Amino acid sequence: MKTPYNYPTPLDRLLTTLDNALNTVAGTPTGSGRANPADSVKQDTLTPSEREEAARLMRVNHVGEICAQALYQGQSLTSRNETVRRALHKASIEENDHLKWCKNRIDTLGGRESRLNFLWYSGAFAIGAVAGAMGDSTNLGFVEETEQQVQKHLDNHLKRLPHSDHKSRAILHQMRLDEQRHARMARCAGATTLPGPIRSIMHLASRVMTATAYRV
Repeated sequence: MKTPYNYPTPLDRLLTTLDNALNTVAGTPTGSGRANPADSVKQDTLTPSEREEAARLMRVNHVGEICAQALYQGQSLTSRNETVRRALHKASIEENDHLKWCKNRIDTLGGRESRLNFLWYSGAFAIGAVAGAMGDSTNLGFVEETEQQVQKHLDNHLKRLPHSDHKSRAILHQMRLDEQRHARMARCAGATTLPGPIRSIMHLASRVMTATAYRV
């Protein structure tokens, strides 16, 4: 006799979300267990100014991954579709890999994380919660648009990184591949293209976050 599957209750999802939030902002989130792409890459010597620039850029990427986690967690909390929630959870595990890789690289470079991580998380979570409540196709549309904008952001950082920082470059290359796959997943699952004004607002918010996290 088959045991019926016990779907998580709203309270279960809320408690899980709170636990994920604490791990994302102040703890060690659980990833997929993949090796850090930087581990197998030989690193050239960086000058002090190159190390500082690379650390700042990786801090921005770390903030981006905090926001990605917050978006996924907010969307999952308010989504009414279990299949969509599972897809979001799968993507968030890989995003946790990115979070850990970026943090490790910041530490290695002698940099620091943003002092505004809780603020970034809170704002992104609120956006994700609203997106999840708007229905599955719009929810997935936010995933697709977010991942597409992140890909452009990573392309820009790959150009700005010091040429000799091979380890940071390896991390960003793998992140970009993962973001492309997440965007395709959202589209195949039924994502709808978001209206132009919403995409513009998301782009503006991303620019504000990027400029601020680079300094703070």
